[in-house]
Amino acid sequence: MIGERSPEHWWPYIAQVLNLDPESINLPETGPGELLTDTVASVLCLGRSDVDRRIFITASSGYALAALGLPDPESIIRRTRGTPAGAVRVGRGEVAAVKQMVKALGDSASELGGGHARHLAVRYLTEDVRPWLNGRFTAATGRELYAAASQLVHLAGWMAQDEGDTPHLRGLAQGYYAHAFRLAAEAGEPELSATALRGLAVQCVELGFRAEAVQLGEACVEYGGHVRNGRAVAYYEATLANAAAQDDDRRTATRHLGLSETAIGKPTATGGESWAAHYSPGRWAHESGMILSRLGDLDAAEEHLHLALEIHGVDRRRTRAIVLADLGGVRLRQGDVDGALDTWSDFVECADGIQSVKVQAALRDMRVRLCRFQSLPRAQDLRERVGRIDG
Repeated sequence: MIGERSPEHWWPYIAQVLNLDPESINLPETGPGELLTDTVASVLCLGRSDVDRRIFITASSGYALAALGLPDPESIIRRTRGTPAGAVRVGRGEVAAVKQMVKALGDSASELGGGHARHLAVRYLTEDVRPWLNGRFTAATGRELYAAASQLVHLAGWMAQDEGDTPHLRGLAQGYYAHAFRLAAEAGEPELSATALRGLAVQCVELGFRAEAVQLGEACVEYGGHVRNGRAVAYYEATLANAAAQDDDRRTATRHLGLSETAIGKPTATGGESWAAHYSPGRWAHESGMILSRLGDLDAAEEHLHLALEIHGVDRRRTRAIVLADLGGVRLRQGDVDGALDTWSDFVECADGIQSVKVQAALRDMRVRLCRFQSLPRAQDLRERVGRIDG
């Protein structure tokens, strides 16, 4: 029973999966129990360790794939049957509060980068949401609560991934994404499940785990096959297309990019909620442009990036900065130095003040590439502007 589980039964397993030191967290004794894994206990351990900075976690290809086999579909039912005495009662008001906080924190991070207020998201999980996850609720409310918690945990993962390129932050992001998937799968939410798998797949692409990225992309599309929202389906198909392109599988990448284009062109679903609704035609055009760039079609890549900026528009400053950086790079590869300098000038202006590892990496990349054009005053001016931002 949930109220009678003992840490020595499940903590070694969690420590192994999360690459933690079993002695690094002192958990209270509660009594004998049979439960070997518990998603809520596991993610709260990860969150508390993140807040207290007591452990060092690294990302691994094995852990990314292990996430696929971890969900426990009976966890919510067990909690409704074994709630400890004195647990708080949870209803739709608490679920709505979690969703509202996710929106507020997500909006802020989308504007200013994942490094902005990440620890607020984690503290909200470990201090405010924790008693609700350990509280008393019906099965229906439990599914809604797990789904909302999945969104919060996913956001924490995205923020960690965007905050910096250190092994520890990459490990945290991977852990949060895996737990977001587990919570969503246990809640029976295919869209949230697929979106969490997308986070893992994209991270594997960035880490160079190409085969793992393709496998996670395939799982993402599989879960997304149960979703009836065109934007969501486009989101997941583009994930697999991107992973396949990075794996130099042109055929698979082209096929799923086409499926993504078909899906994004469908009318937007009305009614209900969609965790992937932010994947607008502009964001699709940006991602598709970079896939096409990887496949060597620079003209089509430039066209898509132009569409992202000028036709569809991108509504977040961080996103716009990244698109501008990518477009400048594509134009430079085409030999259009003046066009690249014009675009990068807009990028530098947009990037100032954003706490995002992607934006910072783009600034460094641009500055190095500009060394080739030391005879051009505009290029030197851009390098100096970047230096002032970094300073």
